[in-house]
Amino acid sequence: MRIEWLGHACFLLTGRDGLRLVTDPFNEQVGYPVPRIQADIVTVSHDHFDHNATHFISGNPVIVRGTGDQSIKDVSIKGILTYHDKNQGRDRGPNTVFMITLDGVTVCHLGDLGHTLTQDQLAALGRVDVLLVPVGGTYTIDPQEAAGVVRQVNPVVAIPMHYKTRYINFPIRPVDEFTRFYDNVTHAPYFEATAESLGTPLRIIVLDLAHVR
Repeated sequence: MRIEWLGHACFLLTGRDGLRLVTDPFNEQVGYPVPRIQADIVTVSHDHFDHNATHFISGNPVIVRGTGDQSIKDVSIKGILTYHDKNQGRDRGPNTVFMITLDGVTVCHLGDLGHTLTQDQLAALGRVDVLLVPVGGTYTIDPQEAAGVVRQVNPVVAIPMHYKTRYINFPIRPVDEFTRFYDNVTHAPYFEATAESLGTPLRIIVLDLAHVR
C-alpha cells in the first residue's frame, strides 16, 4: 500500500491492485490545493468543511461515515467513536477513528481526535501498523498529547497530520513541535507500507505534500 499526504488530514491510500481510498477531503477554505482525484472509497471522520468535501472526489466512491465494521472492495474498515474535544463531544461533536486494512496492512486514521484514548478505545483499535495522527492542537490533541497517543497505540510507523504549514492560517502548531520528541524521524514523498517496510522500532515519517491526479 502506498500512502500519500494530500494536505491537512487528507491522505490517498493506494493498494497494490490500484484501489484508491481517500481520507477526510477538504475544500478551498483550508488553503491547500484541493485534491480533485478519483477514488473508490472516501472516509469522513466528522462533518466539518476541512474534512468532509467529498464532492471533490470523482469516480462515484463509496462514502464511509460513522462507527461499525464493513468490507468494501477488499478493504476492511472499522469506525470507532471518539470525540473532537475533551468534553465528550459537547464542544465540537463526535469524531470517528477509522481502522483501514488493505493489502494486509492496518492504517489507523485518528481524524480530529481531541483527547487521549480510553482503554476501551485502545482495545477496539487492536494492532496498528501505521498511525495517522493529528498534532497541531487547538482543534485536536496538541504535539505533546499526540506523542502520548502514539505511545498508547504503539504503531510501527506514525505519520503526523493536521499541523501548521505555509498553506493554512489555522491557529495550530507546526510539525516540528511534535517531531522534537523523537530521534527516528524521516521525511519522504510517500510511504510504501509493506511487510518489509514495517519493521521495528517506531519510526516517525513526515510526508511531503503530494500533488496527485
